[in-house]
Amino acid sequence: MNEPRIRSIVDGLVRAWNERDLDRLLSFLDEAVVWDDPAMLFGPAQGHRAVREFSESVLRAFPDFTYRIREPICVAESGTRCAIPWEIRATHTGHLDILGLAPTRQSITMQGVDLLEIEGAKVTRIETTFNVIPALEQALRLGPLCKSRSMMKVVAWLQRCRAYWLRRTTRGNR
Repeated sequence: MNEPRIRSIVDGLVRAWNERDLDRLLSFLDEAVVWDDPAMLFGPAQGHRAVREFSESVLRAFPDFTYRIREPICVAESGTRCAIPWEIRATHTGHLDILGLAPTRQSITMQGVDLLEIEGAKVTRIETTFNVIPALEQALRLGPLCKSRSMMKVVAWLQRCRAYWLRRTTRGNR
């Protein structure tokens, strides 16, 4: 696939996101698409249904979500992969189901990269990368708190509790 065609797909995806048109968003994706995102705590979304559920959750939590491409888009010589640097701006005004976070009405700005794999004219895989910590610090207004030793002790204690719970609940899955 050539670069202009890939650019057309990417532009269509961005417009669909920004217009909240999930049907059009899904039209650019293969039925068996796999989307891996750090905000997906329980593994990647696989298939249209899971991608729609994740997307709906994001849009409920951040109804003013805007996705902007930070140029340049990098397209592999093979025409089957591309990297899209982006910036997202949003306000956390709805419940974020995927992380279990209540609305904070805080604005966030984050930057990352989407790596897309494309076969034919459909996206078969999306790998989203971004630093989750600054996004959470902004959404929860924890920036100054996370830099204090007492808050880090609380975070460490919560992490240890979560790790203990995970070890206990996954014993039979080994």
